[in-house]
Formats: sequence, C-alpha cells, structure tokens
Amino acid sequence: MSIILDEDASAHPPTGEGASSAPVSSRGRLVWRRLRRNKLAVFGAVVIVLLFVAAFTYTWYWPWNYLQPDPNAFLTSPSATHIFGTDNDGFDLFAETMRGLQKSLIIGLLVAVLSTATAAIVGSVAGYFRGWSEWLITAIVDLLLTLPTFVILSVLSPAFRGSTWLLLVVLIAAFNWMITARIIRGMTLTLKEQEYVRAARLMGLSPWRVITKHILPQMSSLLIVDATVNVGSAILTETSLSYFGFGIQPPDVSLGTLIADGTDSALTFPWMFFIPAGFLVLTVLAVNLVGDGLRDAFDPNSSRGRRRADRRELRAERRAARAATTSGKSV
Repeated sequence: MSIILDEDASAHPPTGEGASSAPVSSRGRLVWRRLRRNKLAVFGAVVIVLLFVAAFTYTWYWPWNYLQPDPNAFLTSPSATHIFGTDNDGFDLFAETMRGLQKSLIIGLLVAVLSTATAAIVGSVAGYFRGWSEWLITAIVDLLLTLPTFVILSVLSPAFRGSTWLLLVVLIAAFNWMITARIIRGMTLTLKEQEYVRAARLMGLSPWRVITKHILPQMSSLLIVDATVNVGSAILTETSLSYFGFGIQPPDVSLGTLIADGTDSALTFPWMFFIPAGFLVLTVLAVNLVGDGLRDAFDPNSSRGRRRADRRELRAERRAARAATTSGKSV
C-alpha cells in the first residue's frame, strides 16, 4: 500500500505554525474527493447505513419480536402482517432477519477492529525492534498461517457453547490478523530508516511513541482498507460457523442460523432461505464496494484506479477535441 500525499501539498510544502497539520488535512480532502467520485463506493456506504438503521431500529416500528411467535401463522408466505413471512414455528422472519443482521454487523465490526489493531501492533513491533522479538513473532505468524482456520474454529466453538457471543468475536479475530501483520512488518522495516523516524529516535522518544506517532500513522490507508475488508470476511466466517451449528446458538439467531434453517425449504418455502441469504449477499457486497472504493481513494496507482483515471483522461481529451472542432466551425 503506497503512501499518498496531496500533489499540491508536496509541491508547495507549508511553512509556519500549521506546517504539520496542513498536509494531513489536504490529503484527507483529496481522499474524500476521490471516494465521493466513486459511485459504487457511495452506493455501498448508503446500503450499509440503511442496513444499520433497519437492523437496530426495527423494534421501534415493528410489532413482532424475534422471540415472539404468531400462533395463527405457521409457514405463511409474505403478507401485510408478516412482510417476510414466518417460519415453521410461527416466528416473524422480518424480526429474525433484522436480529440476525444485528449480530452479523456487530461481529463483523468488532472482529475488524480487533484483528486490524492486533496486526498493527504485532507487525510494527516485529519490524521495529528486530532481533529475537522479530524471530519469535515471525515464527508464530508462520505457524498460524499453516493452520486450517475454519477447522480450528469449528473445533473450539462447541467447547464454549453457552458462553457469550463476544467469545466468538475473539476466536474469529485471533485467526484473522496474520497476513496484514506481515505486510505491516515489511512497511515498518522501510519506514524506520526514514529521516524523520531517525530524528525522532535521536530526540530521545521512546520506541512506542515513535511507532504510534511516526510509523503507524503512515500506514493509515492500509489499516483503514484492511479493517473494511475484514468486516466482510468476519461476517462470512460467522455465518459459516452458525450455518454448521458452531456459532450463534438458539434462542438467539444470526443470518447463518436462518440460512441453515431455510436450506431444506429453499424450494417449497423459498422465503425462509432466500430472504436471509439475500441480506447476507447485500451486506458483504456493500462492504466490499466500500473497501474497493477506499483502496482506490488512498492508492490511485492501483489497477482499478488507473483505469478510472485513464477513462477520465480520455473523456477530457474527447471534450477538448469536440470543443476545438466546434470553435473551428464557428470561425
């Protein structure tokens, strides 16, 4: 992940009291402009916001609770009373889907924060201190990368059945940080040799202060994009575990448990399967669109960013050619 600076700020470095804050704010505005121009990323962000609002406010306007069955409606198709229908026990599928979406979004966000923070700390420590600490951390990372993550989570999850779902967050995050940690280690090895980092060390700043104030901020683009991508990955992992009975346990629900319950009825009672599956696909797709947009905004040299820049340049050339042709005809 390359470090991106505002072209104007780099060409005319600021001086005076605001010298340190101006490049950061200029870069932030530049990234924000690029992100706003990405229509798919904006669409994904809008979808995520709408899903959050729907999932966490449905109890304000919806009369049915995910634990409240309707004794007069068993396996009913979508209607005015139950817009998503009901399951074979009479539970309202809209309430269950919103509850499952709550769990998936919360788990995805918490796993993303924990795994990205762990990768940042472990990778920067391994790259900065070197020596035995780097050897030990690298050995642990390499060992964890060789382990089949899903199999281990499947084995460990039943052992903690009945515990809080936050333990599931910790288990998923524990196996989701290694690749990013290796990337951060390599970037730290490069950044620690920069002049401003050497100057900070010569001024007597502690290693942790150098890491947190001068090294990790330079990787903010990588960390933000990695956290966004980890949200989708964590949602899929939690859904897969719940689908096989290793994740969220009854009476609570998640998108994975709803999809598992509706699998056998996918052809006879399709709303039980396709509605929660559709919300899962929509959520992960929206998160990935935002992640791609952030990557292109922070790194315009990515392949997709280059293609978009080339298309904009081609359109600008065509407009200039048409303007020249029009002016020539008018003369």
